[in-house]
Amino acid sequence: MKWIVASTGGAAALALGLAWLLRSATPSSGPVVASAAEPPPEQRATVLRWVEFEGACDASGAVPVDEAHFAVADDEDNVLRVYDARVGGEAVRKTNLSKQIALKKKGEADIEAATSLGGRAFWLTSHGRNAKGDEDPNRSLVITTDLPTLDDRVEVEGEVYRDLLHDLERDPALQRYDLARASQLAPKEPGGLNIEGLTATPDGKLLMGFRSPLAGARALIVPIENPAALYSAGQAAFGAPIELDLGGLGVRALSWWHGSYLIAAGPTSEGGPARLYRWSGPGTAPRLAGESVFEGANPEAFFTAEGNDEILVLSDDGAREIRGKPCKKLKGKKHKSFRGLWLKLPVDKS
Repeated sequence: MKWIVASTGGAAALALGLAWLLRSATPSSGPVVASAAEPPPEQRATVLRWVEFEGACDASGAVPVDEAHFAVADDEDNVLRVYDARVGGEAVRKTNLSKQIALKKKGEADIEAATSLGGRAFWLTSHGRNAKGDEDPNRSLVITTDLPTLDDRVEVEGEVYRDLLHDLERDPALQRYDLARASQLAPKEPGGLNIEGLTATPDGKLLMGFRSPLAGARALIVPIENPAALYSAGQAAFGAPIELDLGGLGVRALSWWHGSYLIAAGPTSEGGPARLYRWSGPGTAPRLAGESVFEGANPEAFFTAEGNDEILVLSDDGAREIRGKPCKKLKGKKHKSFRGLWLKLPVDKS
């Protein structure tokens, strides 16, 4: 059974009735499907300020260290950097994970997403091929570490999980998405595999958000039911897949904050629009929270400390021109930087 909700600004009573129906229904099989609704202006995010962070270009997954600091990966190296979220500038702490994660060959792991759960941080790579379409085992990892701090280097916990792609390809409920075929394509080719979102759920599970492939025109989210298996020599088990109408966009970043999920949605390849959505979880429709709020940014990660009333969206600025060159082409770290965009979101009353 599929449950589909589509709203383009219709009557409030109809929207509330559909939301109640989705929350109370329990589909017997197949993915949960939901569509986005346009919010009134008072429910949209507003831009507060930009902050610049030095020493890296390609900000990807991030986790809170405390209410003022975050740790972030760069998908062009294997270094975790801790920054002051409000001051910016140079990293206050760095850890290179290369030796700890025992890469199969020299190169980067292509970490694209991260979240924290149960006193640990989970760092998820893209699980796609490289830009040339070549298979690279370094890009198919789930790395579990202790939570980053301001004082100590980050340590990998347990084993690095290397079988997630095979688990996804073999899962019966995911066969309709043909992820085995998607994994044979370069990530920027139409339908190429690329996972860029990860967040913990309130009940101790994980949600993975796919930038690509799409499920038709909808974004794909896959729950991981047993996160401990990712560092304790177990096997990942998946919940029912979720399909979200994000206007034909995929998931670029995903995070739980103040009672709902935040989704940065973007195109499956380069260029195009990016939008901010709020989502209350399976069986509910995503709600557009900002359509032009990401103008000038390439959103790739969230810093969403629960104690903060504002959120920070990190921009992957590898293609941004600095000193006449794309940032990622600059030699050394001296002139490299990425930006963060502080946003204010109204209280979620859904």
